[in-house]
Amino acid sequence: MRNWLRSSLALTALLLPFAAAHAQSSYPDRPIRLIVAFVPGGATDTLGRQIINDLAEGLGQSVIIENRPGANGYLAWNHVAAAEPDGYTLLLAENALAISQALHKKATSPFDPLTQYVGIAGIATSPSVLLVSNNVPVNSVAELVAYSKTVSTKLNFASAGVGSVSHLIFEVFKDGVGMDAIHIPYKGGGQSINDVVAGHVPMTLNSIQASKGLVETGKVKGLGVTSSARSPALPNVPTLVEAGMRPPPMDMRFWFALFAPKGLPEPIKAKIENVVSTMLTKQSLRDRLARLDISPDFVPGPALQTKLATEIQSWTRFIDAKGIKPQ
Repeated sequence: MRNWLRSSLALTALLLPFAAAHAQSSYPDRPIRLIVAFVPGGATDTLGRQIINDLAEGLGQSVIIENRPGANGYLAWNHVAAAEPDGYTLLLAENALAISQALHKKATSPFDPLTQYVGIAGIATSPSVLLVSNNVPVNSVAELVAYSKTVSTKLNFASAGVGSVSHLIFEVFKDGVGMDAIHIPYKGGGQSINDVVAGHVPMTLNSIQASKGLVETGKVKGLGVTSSARSPALPNVPTLVEAGMRPPPMDMRFWFALFAPKGLPEPIKAKIENVVSTMLTKQSLRDRLARLDISPDFVPGPALQTKLATEIQSWTRFIDAKGIKPQ
């Protein structure tokens, strides 16, 4: 019996590399889950639904978006970090990943994207828009800053929550124009933008996808976009720098990228990275993204890892300097 057991164990050890090689060469042979940390309709979910068919076509397998909102993104991020690194659970993330890591510094979770994820590829970037309620008597950033200094109480600004992209980008904006304002965190971007439209909160920063229709129909005023050039989606809205803001120390746009659990086999990683690179050259996809003011921006895996590390460092310095604390 002992000899049989030893032989079985030896045979298993011998066959494991072949089994792993077969799994890698046959990848993918079942549907792939693309995890999004926020609710349907948000910026990341919007991008995901624009690319899943092209991603599925390139991989030869269906790709399914799975929204896992909660805990400011950590519910989804921890789920992916704990998943099997086999290429069937991927994360479509945004710069909230870097911002949250800089804000929380492992105080509430041992999660660390730099050690628990492998970057596959950067996909795209997209600006946010500074939105002001119609009951605020201003039509430019300069007028907003001047107005904020004449009112008896500080103006409020809404965000999708403490540590959200909209929160921290607004803090960068405040710093860049020398304006003070009180943060009002909400449980999501939809709620925050609704209260600005209703006039309950004076201003917010939100994705251009969620803001474009509101600005065009006059429900809110768009005073500036966070990109370095004017947005084709809102060509009459100046950039924030054009409107008088000092050049920011970090990228104020949304950026989106694919990550996988650490340990993803290199052949699978390379295959997905190559599919992303190829699909972003397709004119049909580029046209769809352009209509939403999403710019394809392919970033190879190693450069994505460096970008994530650099942004965590930059946001950590900014957050610490401003004394911003998680709640």
